[in-house]
Amino acid sequence: METDYNPMELSSMSGFEEGSDLNGFEGTDVKDMRLEAEAVVNDVLFAVNNMFVSKSLRCADDVAYINVETKERNRYCLELTEAGLKVVGYAFDQVDDHLQTPYHETVYSLLDTLSPAYREAFGNALLQRLEALKRDGQS
Repeated sequence: METDYNPMELSSMSGFEEGSDLNGFEGTDVKDMRLEAEAVVNDVLFAVNNMFVSKSLRCADDVAYINVETKERNRYCLELTEAGLKVVGYAFDQVDDHLQTPYHETVYSLLDTLSPAYREAFGNALLQRLEALKRDGQS
């Protein structure tokens, strides 16, 4: 079963809401993908070895590239567009135009397919959060 939210900070996902006011253009769907990419990185950094927005590949209003190293030490270059995220390379800052990989609506779904250790880290974080909520409710 795929889970499309971060157990750590649900409020940090506000940048993904439709019509969010990321660029100061109220009422438009214009988004800066670099800002979206930074939000993606911040949401799942706890569950991977390394993740950052590429500084060498071009980011624009409609595309950004994210480098990620899973806990299994596999490296990927991800493309982020309005369509979602997909793997475009198997090394940092690498784009293979011939690579045909599916888009994922969320980074959680993508990492769930790439990394069993991500699933475990995500599940552990969710469990810790639920236990903390239970403790807070008993106080």
